[in-house]
Formats: sequence, C-alpha cells, structure tokens
Amino acid sequence: MIKNTFVIIFSICLIQFFASNSYTVEPDEILDNPKQEFRARNISKNIRCMVCQNQSIDESNAPLARDLRILIRNKIKNGKKDDEIYKFLTDRYGDFILLKPAFKLNTLALWFLPFIFLFIGVFVIIIHNKKFKEN
Repeated sequence: MIKNTFVIIFSICLIQFFASNSYTVEPDEILDNPKQEFRARNISKNIRCMVCQNQSIDESNAPLARDLRILIRNKIKNGKKDDEIYKFLTDRYGDFILLKPAFKLNTLALWFLPFIFLFIGVFVIIIHNKKFKEN
C-alpha cells in the first residue's frame, strides 16, 4: 500500500516537472525563417519576464512577455544583431531584464547579495544555536 502510494506521488511529481517545460510562444509569433526563429528563441530564453520575474519571456504567458517576444522578432526581421537587441532591452528596462546579467560595477549587488544573505543566515543560525545550547 505504501509502495503504491509512493509510486503514484512520484509519478505525479514527474508529470508536473516535465509539463512545466512547455513554451508559450504562440503560433502567430513564429517567424517563417528558421534561422531567425532560432535567434529569437535564444534571445527570448535569456530575457526575464518582468511580470513573472523567475521565468524567461519564452516560457511566460504574460501579455508583456508576448509583447517583448513580438518586439524581438520585429527587430530580428529588421536586421538588428543580437547585441543591439540586448542593448535596446537593457537601455529600456535595465540590467534586471537579463536572466544572466553582465558582471559590471552596477550589477555587483545582483551577483553578491545572495551570498551575503546566505552568510548572514548561517551566522544567525549559529548564534541562535549557541544561545539555545547555553540555556
């Protein structure tokens, strides 16, 4: 009984894990040129959805993500290079729009704050445990 329950729960978890990898690019957004579409998808996978914030615009179904996907495809059709598209997006929305922001002076906080918070959290836990053992 327990083994069957475990198998069912494990199966449901696997289905949920693999089902969440679907992309939400609409059929009317797809470019006719496969090379251009490939470029658009690669750029879309590196751009953060400003609504969802933990998804790329390639995975998001938010209206803003759709608008950004269309904007990227229009720029590709107009002959813009990938670097020009990234520059346009970062000029407009800031470095936060990149899922992997560049390592620059103004993005140091994005790179180092998680480690600082981790260190503070470990420090607080150690201090708390020392006080608990003394009592």
